[in-house]
Amino acid sequence: MKRSAWRYLWKSEDIRRKLLITLALLIIYRLAANVPVPGINKEVLQALSQSGGAAGNLFNLLDLLSGGTVSNFSILAMGVYPYITAQIIIQLLVPIIPALERKLRENQREGQKWMEKWTVILTVPMAALSAVGQINIFNSLAGGQSILNSFGFTGANLLPTLTVLFSMIAGTMFGIWLGQLISEYGIPNQGLSLIIFAGIVSRIPSNLGSILSDKQNGWWLLLTIIAMLGLIIFAIVYVQQGRRHVPVLFPGRRIGNRMSMPVRSNLPLMINMAGMIPLIFAQSIMTFPAIVASYFTNSETIWVQNFANSISRTFGGGNAWYALIYFTMVVMFTFFYTDVLFTQQNYGDNLKRQGAQIPGVTRGSATQKYLSKVQRRITLPGALFLGFVAVLPFLVGLALPVGISSSGIFLVSAAGLLIVVGVVRDTLNIIETELKLHGYEESLIKG
Repeated sequence: MKRSAWRYLWKSEDIRRKLLITLALLIIYRLAANVPVPGINKEVLQALSQSGGAAGNLFNLLDLLSGGTVSNFSILAMGVYPYITAQIIIQLLVPIIPALERKLRENQREGQKWMEKWTVILTVPMAALSAVGQINIFNSLAGGQSILNSFGFTGANLLPTLTVLFSMIAGTMFGIWLGQLISEYGIPNQGLSLIIFAGIVSRIPSNLGSILSDKQNGWWLLLTIIAMLGLIIFAIVYVQQGRRHVPVLFPGRRIGNRMSMPVRSNLPLMINMAGMIPLIFAQSIMTFPAIVASYFTNSETIWVQNFANSISRTFGGGNAWYALIYFTMVVMFTFFYTDVLFTQQNYGDNLKRQGAQIPGVTRGSATQKYLSKVQRRITLPGALFLGFVAVLPFLVGLALPVGISSSGIFLVSAAGLLIVVGVVRDTLNIIETELKLHGYEESLIKG
């Protein structure tokens, strides 16, 4: 009978400390999420949250992404998404600018530090742009009313407006700082993922309450959701665990005067190497057309105003065009991010240094080219699966009876569910690795 190493989870002083630090920092983040920006007009904000149509859909989408911070317009209303957007821009620049790609390839550690530094710097203007855009969007969705008591860049409105913007930028940077503290002192490399995770799961009680408030359909809808959740979680884990094993031949070693036989092994390539990152990328990018359009909804030129309103409706969610664009972006980002990660791993040169070879393939660049081809081929089903689950609420909404909303059909949204499952899975793997590093292994006991 096997005894799991998890029974030592609380006994290890170092692991216990990391878990408590992570929990404490997440609690601080959720407490800060309830601090509203100065000068908020709560009546307009509440009316906007309860409105229907594209305005309500876009508001609820942004509220979901921020973990409920938009509904009270807190200093963390933008979450850590400006940082993720800045990260996307830097990642896009690396393959485009040869000098950056060469810098990253020659010294990966220094290259990563350089990317991290400029990502943080770029986050500040991205947060400022996002804050102004978010306020403009909500003002336009509220029919010309302002969600702030004073907003404008002239006269007496200037100082209150700058105060709001500075507080929102500071809130975003505070969230990023907490995420970095979690990665450094808590669960390694999971800081920002856990920040996003905490925001998503915080919506579960309210979504559950809204489902059960429907006395006519609430219970059967809840049972349907539980059944669908079980199937979707199983499918997510199944796809995430999927591997394509490429045969690799390692050379034999010299032992005294004799050479050992070559060793046959496998190189496991993941079906979904990008994990949940494409969803976060797509969610971040999808909000920007509406933010940019918000600057032109009150334009004096009629065609510009109509075009801006059309963009706002399209990216407001709940329509076929939004679902199609969202699906396409998830698939594209999956391929893009997988290519970036796979190129950085540089399997061709690494295998060549070890003297290893894929049977029938020349060492070096030919190996890297062959593996890249295999990786792109197996990424296709993973990318299509991610895109399908991302737009599943829209598809389910088409089948639901009239009057029942699909916005909370998965309690955390389908995209949120992918993120939650991915974060939980990665966190459990990291904790298990930590247990092994501390010498806690599975043991056999006599039954």
